[in-house]
Amino acid sequence: MRMLIGAVAAVALAGCMGPGMNQTRTTGPTKSFTSTKADNIVAQCIQFSWQDEKVFDVDAAAYLQPGYKGGSTVYTRGSEYFVDVRREADGTVVDYYATVTKPIGARRLAAVATCL
Repeated sequence: MRMLIGAVAAVALAGCMGPGMNQTRTTGPTKSFTSTKADNIVAQCIQFSWQDEKVFDVDAAAYLQPGYKGGSTVYTRGSEYFVDVRREADGTVVDYYATVTKPIGARRLAAVATCL
């Protein structure tokens, strides 16, 4: 039974990183940043800051998964906002994507900037 629940959860999470996010990536990031910090530290910081209920109220869910092309991806419920964080030769690259235009997006973007 536990394996069945685990398998269903894995499939559900895989669906969150499905065609919607990949389609959004084809149009390019909303904003890109670079950092001298390690990619895993930046990704964990973004996830933690996006989970701050004082800032994001009931929309304070953020998930961390292996990245699209290495590194990590941090995304919100419904994948309305997500970041790809990966290490490159010049440092850590953070690509921020917003699939919707809402006031909360500016707060998400500001939270990303604080983790660089």
